[in-house]
Amino acid sequence: MAVHIRLRRMGAKKQPFYRIVAADSRRARDGRFLENVGTYNPITKPAEVTVVEDRLTKWLDQGAIPSDTVKALLSQIGFIEKYDKVKKGKDVSEVVLKKHITERKKKTRRTKKATIKAEAAAESDAVAAVETPAEVAAEEKKSE
Repeated sequence: MAVHIRLRRMGAKKQPFYRIVAADSRRARDGRFLENVGTYNPITKPAEVTVVEDRLTKWLDQGAIPSDTVKALLSQIGFIEKYDKVKKGKDVSEVVLKKHITERKKKTRRTKKATIKAEAAAESDAVAAVETPAEVAAEEKKSE
């Protein structure tokens, strides 16, 4: 039985709330799970993440595989760093997990077009800024 640590969607329509659960990989996303190991609330600003460290550590030690999203959440709150230090036998007394994470700004069509235009303008400025040695010599002659 392969155990995955993943998100289980809860909450109402357009009001998502997620539980971080350890579940058999063959089960449905919102189906039966083995244990609840944390929560993720993206509605609050900034988004809130809580984990039960000892239970999560137990599942990871037993070989559970976190999903990409859960791995990203755990690294943002600092759990992955703490877990790696514990595995290496280092002191983790000063490592404190964050309760809130900042989400990256969503890209819309308008912002995508603006960034493409800005990158093109910056590239053309960079090309114009690079002068050939002949142009530099011509400018020096004019200034004399």
